[in-house]
Amino acid sequence: MDTPLLALTRRGRFALQPKSAPDAIATENMRQLIQLRWLAVAGQLFTITVVHFGIGVSLPVGALLGVVGLLALANLASTLMLGHHRVTDLEFLLALLFDVSTLTTQLYLTGGADNPFTALYLVQVVLGGILLRTGLVWILVLVTTGCFALLSYRQRPLAFPPGLLGEVTDLYTLGRWLSFALVAMLLALFIARISRNLRARESYLAAMRQHAAEEDHIVRMGLFASGAAHELGTPLASLSVILSDWQRMPRLASDPELMGELREMQAEVQRCKSIVTDILHSAGQPRSEMMGSMDVCHFIEEVARSWRSAHPAVPLDQRCAVTDGATVVTDPALRQAVWNLLENAADVSPRQVHLSAARSGDMLVLTVRDHGPGFPPEMLRHFGQPHRSSKGAGHGVGLFLVVTVARRLGGRVETTNFPDGGAEVRLVLPLAPVHGTEA
Repeated sequence: MDTPLLALTRRGRFALQPKSAPDAIATENMRQLIQLRWLAVAGQLFTITVVHFGIGVSLPVGALLGVVGLLALANLASTLMLGHHRVTDLEFLLALLFDVSTLTTQLYLTGGADNPFTALYLVQVVLGGILLRTGLVWILVLVTTGCFALLSYRQRPLAFPPGLLGEVTDLYTLGRWLSFALVAMLLALFIARISRNLRARESYLAAMRQHAAEEDHIVRMGLFASGAAHELGTPLASLSVILSDWQRMPRLASDPELMGELREMQAEVQRCKSIVTDILHSAGQPRSEMMGSMDVCHFIEEVARSWRSAHPAVPLDQRCAVTDGATVVTDPALRQAVWNLLENAADVSPRQVHLSAARSGDMLVLTVRDHGPGFPPEMLRHFGQPHRSSKGAGHGVGLFLVVTVARRLGGRVETTNFPDGGAEVRLVLPLAPVHGTEA
């Protein structure tokens, strides 16, 4: 979003939040209108001062300043209300009608329809045409047209001093020029800003559609994984029984080398059964029952220990710089996400991979680094999209799941290539509440 022009309307941390983006867009549009009002207040004070005290045209200064003060008070009230409720189309229409009424009052006191600044009505009409529904826009058009018609029959004429009577035509010509320049500047400035707000809303909706498609993809993958896990249970059980029978056969038991291989095969079968059990367990329980919390360093140690046992040939450098007892949500999907990153790092950097944890404010940063060639530029641009991988077709699901898990837990994924080789993937996640239950 654009930085507000005036300090009175600036909010230090306005951002487009995923859960309230449409409301945030409406609020930002109202903020643009408030900025326009502050410019109007400043411009009106300047014009009243120059015309009455500088040029010498007699104006009802008290009444005009009262209207300016009312506009300023309404602006302050609108600013205070912005953060407390959702801005609706009706509220925006009422705000524009209030601006039309104050402009009409000031024009009535300063010459009516002959005042060259009647062109300022177009600012409200154009803003309403962009931001309001069609029916509400026609209400604004009818009210504005009626106000202009009223000023054609009812107004307080301007009283020019005798010394300026010969310059009245030139003054009106100058006023029309200033009015045109002012309207053109305001419309160009604020329509450009509001258009950017609308484009931000469209981008948000497009991102939500993309997320919905990805979630559907995940659901289909989950159903496939659950079905595969059910199907794999029977053959794995059969393999386990056969291997147990072989280990009891005297002819095989007398061969130490063969028995060692059988034990290793049995261990791998048990590991496969454990993975299948975890898949079924995760698919069959509500998310709230699956998650607890765990000390960050304990979590890193547990993941590193299980990964080392499955990859004894790949050195893993494990570090944890979180020393204040912070905890992380122990979602099984998070363990699998970190495991996927370690697997990818080991594929391109079999000599060593690194796993570390650090704290950044209220966020936990889990980092996996390798010493491989780094990510291709095309992959960095589309990191985490399904089935995009440097390994070719059929790959890329692991990183897609990593990005999805991070987003589901309220975090994000960051990637970096290093000039001297290697790449780094960072999982930035919110820390678990202090009262979380220890896993």
